[in-house]
Amino acid sequence: MENPLYAKVFRWISWALLIISVVLAVWAFTRFGGSGEGGAVETLLYWAYAMLILALVAVLCVGLYISAKTDPRSLVRIGAGIGAAAILCLVAYLLASGKPAIGLTNVTPTPAQLKLTDTVLNLTYILGAGAICAIIAGEVISGILNKKA
Repeated sequence: MENPLYAKVFRWISWALLIISVVLAVWAFTRFGGSGEGGAVETLLYWAYAMLILALVAVLCVGLYISAKTDPRSLVRIGAGIGAAAILCLVAYLLASGKPAIGLTNVTPTPAQLKLTDTVLNLTYILGAGAICAIIAGEVISGILNKKA
């Protein structure tokens, strides 16, 4: 059951964020477009970070609220999923070496930046491998279950 008020609020929020994004993109490229400073990219990256954080918070808060109202026992599954994500991030962090990139001459990142970059790369590798394994396993299981003898 969808509440029309919630649908209207989400639609207005979506439109507002889209308009802000377009205005920010136009402003960034007209303000920094030909200067070569990279300010446009930096501005848009910060906006993307803010949007990502907003989306994560919204999904978690709305998901927890709806789950608590409809089926309180589903909160255990959500907690397990968040715990699994935290463990994956911890594993990726522990596997990150933080060594400087070979041939990097014009920028000297801090050791913390190198460790964070390696963590994100490791997390990407882990999740990519997991996605490929899930696709293959899903097809194999689907083929076995749909096999007609």
